[in-house]
Amino acid sequence: MIVAMAKAQHVPTYRAVPTLLRKLREDAALSQRELGTKLKRPQSWIYNCETANRRVDITEFVAWCRACAVDPLAAMSDLLKSGN
Repeated sequence: MIVAMAKAQHVPTYRAVPTLLRKLREDAALSQRELGTKLKRPQSWIYNCETANRRVDITEFVAWCRACAVDPLAAMSDLLKSGN
């Protein structure tokens, strides 16, 4: 019997990540397009990360934070405090 596992971005413990990503971008006063330009990604990539259609790995998280002028360690600390 094969059991399908939920994709990583759909597990309950991941829910806080897209919310944090959007908050970081908005607090930096960046549009999705502007952040995408900084990260050399299309606006649709930013949208998919912020809506959990795409999982963000740790290196992408660090790049996102830096593009938003946020210390990645502080952002990770905030994420961990949120219960994840």
